[in-house]
Formats: sequence, C-alpha cells, structure tokens
Amino acid sequence: MNANAMSNFEIVTREDFSDVTYLLEVRHPLMAKAAKPGQFVIVMLNEHGERIPLTIADFDRKKGTITLVIQAVGKTTRQMQQECRVGTTLYGMVGPMGIPSPISHAKKVVCVGGGLGVAPIFPQARGFKEAGAYVIGVLGFRSKDLVFWEDKFRSCCDELILCTNDGSAGMKGFVTDGIKVALAGHSDIEEVIAIGPPVMMKACADATRAAKIKTMVSVNPIMVDGTGMCGGCRVKVGDQVKFACVDGPDFDGHLVDFDDLMVRLGRYTKVEKEAHERWSDSCRMTKQVGASALHALKHGGQSELLELPDPFEDAPGG
Repeated sequence: MNANAMSNFEIVTREDFSDVTYLLEVRHPLMAKAAKPGQFVIVMLNEHGERIPLTIADFDRKKGTITLVIQAVGKTTRQMQQECRVGTTLYGMVGPMGIPSPISHAKKVVCVGGGLGVAPIFPQARGFKEAGAYVIGVLGFRSKDLVFWEDKFRSCCDELILCTNDGSAGMKGFVTDGIKVALAGHSDIEEVIAIGPPVMMKACADATRAAKIKTMVSVNPIMVDGTGMCGGCRVKVGDQVKFACVDGPDFDGHLVDFDDLMVRLGRYTKVEKEAHERWSDSCRMTKQVGASALHALKHGGQSELLELPDPFEDAPGG
C-alpha cells in the first residue's frame, strides 16, 4: 500500500554526520506503518522542486516516522541540507516504493554497507537478526570522522567488521577486505547483501563469485516517476532489462551489468552540476547573507564554499 499524498511532512529530527551527510527524521505515521527494509520514497522539497528517490534508512512504527540519510551531491540535496531543519516540512513524500528486500531463511548472512550505503543496509541487518539469523556486519568509510551508526549496528549484529580506507577506525582496507575476513572466519555463510556505490557493489559481487555465495545488491539508477513508466531506471540483469523502481531495487549482484549502470549514472553529471551552479548563483542566502552570518554558516558546516563530492566517484570503501 502506498501512503502517498501531497501534503506537508514535518521534520522532527535533524542530525549531521559530516559536512555533506545528514539525517532527516520525517513524521509520516501511515508510511512508517507500511515501510519495509529495502524500500524507498520519492521526495519533493517544495511545490516546484525536483522529485528525488531516497532509500528508507529506518522507520519507527511507534513514533510514526521515516528516517532518511542524505548526501549533498547535487542542487536539490544541497538545498535540502541548507533548508531542512526541525520544524520545517517537506512538500511531498511518496511511498513506500519498490519491492521490499526479502529477508530469507538464511541462517548466517553478511550485511555490507559502504559510505552512504551504510544507512539502508541497517533495516536489513535488523530484519535478519529478528528472523533469527547470525548477522555479520561489514561497514566501510573513508575515515573515522565519517563513521556513523556504529552503535546501532552493534545492537543487531553478532559480529561487526569496521573498515576505513586510512585505518583510522577498525581495520584498514575496503569492505571487500572485510568480506574476506568474514569468509575466512565462517565457512557456512549463506548470503551477502551489499549496498553502496556501484563500483563497491561490483567489487563485493566479485569477492563472493568464486565461492558461489548468493549476493544481493541494491541499485540506484536515474529515476523520474517511480512507476516504471519513464524507463529511466532500467538496468541490465543477466539477459534481461529490469526497472529498478518496480522490479527492484534489489537484484542478484552476480548478474547485474555494473559497467552499463555506471555509464548510465554518469550521463547527467554535467546537467546536475549546471543546475547546482544556477541555484548557487541565484540563492538568496548566497547573495544577501551578511558577513557574520556567513562566518557562522561556514563554521557550522553549511558553507556555500564546500566542494561537493562526486556521487559517482569510484570509491571502493564508500
């Protein structure tokens, strides 16, 4: 059931994990009741805003809230980072959409999250734990300063392998190195679920291919309407073409054509950057903010001078 309506959805919690990554907890009791691991929503910041798909990072049926973890990689997510505060509202939030991630009967699983993919892998790790599975979490970040939700994962994982590119927290290495540690310590792993940048998910699928361990990935291609009509989110899976919004977003990682996916993701990079530049040029805050306010913004992590990360950067560790 889709709990969808154009209304105002109140932001009840805001948390910043880094200069570009932030959490929004949004009040939507009906959607919180319907949401399941692996699903996503389409959000509009305002009446004339862009429709953007965001994976549901968590949901609380008692509080009636949906949690989104967002990275400011383009015009809309950057604008949301600037404007979305506790007490403000989103104009539209449609969902839950997509096929829920199947919580199989596997007795031992590895849940892998890289970078921003750490957030959406959490509901799956929790779901497997609630189903009685032995859960091994593998989380990858570039550095200690970017680590988030470690305590949440420890609460639902029997083992947690934390990886950082520079070794500042946990073990030094990528999530694929964490997978190798898990495979070396357990010969009875039945399934691996990986969420993160396409290059990371491809590496995870390659790491489990020889052992023929079932590996599921969550793809996030360009998406417009979220109903399968536009065809923008098509992805090659084996010898078939699938639509992530209605057939996914979870697919067999050993069958996904990641090279094609990454080419498709990169097609709109130039357009996205141009949209961000136009917004930055016309942003009232950029033009009208006084020196003292600008100083506060810069030191509060909201500076317009921040360089945006490339959403398609080949970062194996997320």
